[in-house]
Amino acid sequence: MTTKIHAVTGQTGRLIRFILTAGQRGDAPQAELLLGEFDRGQVGMIVADTAYDSDAIRQRGKQLKAKVCIKPNPTRKVKKRYDKVVYKNRNRIERFFGRIKRCRRVATRYEKKAKNFAGFIWLAALVTDMI
Repeated sequence: MTTKIHAVTGQTGRLIRFILTAGQRGDAPQAELLLGEFDRGQVGMIVADTAYDSDAIRQRGKQLKAKVCIKPNPTRKVKKRYDKVVYKNRNRIERFFGRIKRCRRVATRYEKKAKNFAGFIWLAALVTDMI
């Protein structure tokens, strides 16, 4: 069984929030949960990959007054436009995942309990942010 980390980072790639889910769960519903924790004006931009392409996330972005840049899913009937220059900023979250996975305990998930694993994710984010 695998575990997915769904994370929100700031402009600098610093971890703000995350949730853990089973590996086979869908990505878009988790993003809706994460975005539900923010108030209007707290989010400037939402940049996400194809797995997070849903009308609900785009609608939530409008409610938050955030610019939404999500690469459209190829199976979408009506293709949405996205800014390819802004989409390049998605590498910040990918770099964040690369940094925390340098910590072996996070990369291989030795912890049996999700609560303990979450603690090590926070610790890895803190330590790698200091380096």
